[in-house]
Amino acid sequence: MKLDSVSVNATLNKAESLLKGEKRLSPAIRAMFEILILLIRALTSRLSVNSSNSSMPPTADKKRKRGSNREKSDKKPGGQNGHAGSRLESSEDPDEIINIKIDKTTLPKGKYLDAGYEARQVIDFIISKKVIEYRAQVLEDATSKKYVADFPHDVKTDVQYGHRVKAHAVYLSQFQFLPYARTQSYFEEKLKMSISTGSIFNFNKDAYLLLDQFEVKTKLKLLAEKVLNADETGINVNKKILWLHSVSNELWSYFYPHEKRGQEAMDEMGILPKFAGTLIHDHWKPYFTYSCHHGLCNAHHIRELNYAYEEDKQAWAADIKSLLLEINEAVNATENGSLPADKCEEYKNKYREIIKAGELESPLPPTPLMTQPKRRGRIKKTKSRNLLERLRDFEGHLYKLAFCSKTRRAASEQRSLHASK
Repeated sequence: MKLDSVSVNATLNKAESLLKGEKRLSPAIRAMFEILILLIRALTSRLSVNSSNSSMPPTADKKRKRGSNREKSDKKPGGQNGHAGSRLESSEDPDEIINIKIDKTTLPKGKYLDAGYEARQVIDFIISKKVIEYRAQVLEDATSKKYVADFPHDVKTDVQYGHRVKAHAVYLSQFQFLPYARTQSYFEEKLKMSISTGSIFNFNKDAYLLLDQFEVKTKLKLLAEKVLNADETGINVNKKILWLHSVSNELWSYFYPHEKRGQEAMDEMGILPKFAGTLIHDHWKPYFTYSCHHGLCNAHHIRELNYAYEEDKQAWAADIKSLLLEINEAVNATENGSLPADKCEEYKNKYREIIKAGELESPLPPTPLMTQPKRRGRIKKTKSRNLLERLRDFEGHLYKLAFCSKTRRAASEQRSLHASK
């Protein structure tokens, strides 16, 4: 981390070196300086963590930067040379035709024959309120008894909102995440419809109740898949922080809010205990309690490798990141989405060589001498060392997913790579 172009880590390292060489300090003063250096390291470590180098969500960034982990390119924005491209297609059956006549006063004198027309189309849309009135026939017999035709089953009151209004309100509120007041304002300004926030709430509630069957269908679809993604993130519900658990693939997503982050919530969600395929996740330990196959998401690894390289100056982290991105590009460039065996073996060897180099660059903490008092618990390792060991120990079935684009796309976005245990 840098403050006004000054490297905090380098300065602390220099201070520690000078402290070790200073023989005239009392044990109390030395201990005080050591504690101060430790506290500064801890604080700067927290300040340097963001969504690009950790699992922290982007919304938690203090100075949020837009963008991605992709390297900057010198290519111009838009379609590149050779790109097939696309354009608007004309409609054979336009909704409205406006004929434009030539002003003959602008033409030279003479006789002219109609030779057809030249057409151009403008694709637009109309936002308007539509009122449908149902008029049920009333018949009366000789005794003045009246018979009224049945209204549609969903037309229950004299005046009510239709399905399109309700669906549109739910879409704006729950998919586009517009607050109730802004959704209300939209209907008032654009459609001249005075819908209360209470009505919008009731529309959402009705949609929720109607989703029972869809919820069952979603779970069955996900359980039938070979590869799934799982994740969890904090959300604010009525001013209380809950955990939003998710299980998904390319087509289906299931979200489940819960007070707990771990196995208790995952069990109640009712998908992971029954899943038998490969589960891609961020190495959160409760996931490993399930008997399915496990894969580690390299999208998370890339962010952690960024931290190891940028903050801890670990060269091996930059090498591993480059290798993972290289594998990703190589697989995407193949016709069948799979690398040949010899190429896979080549990448395996490169991966292991970088890990070995990393073990030298980021060694284990020194073991305390016999004369030093024993400390309780495990010796604390750096974040970079923990990441290195995870990449080393869970390399096992990485190639099953990383070398096959079809499997990776089923597991996550096309840019993501996965390392499977």
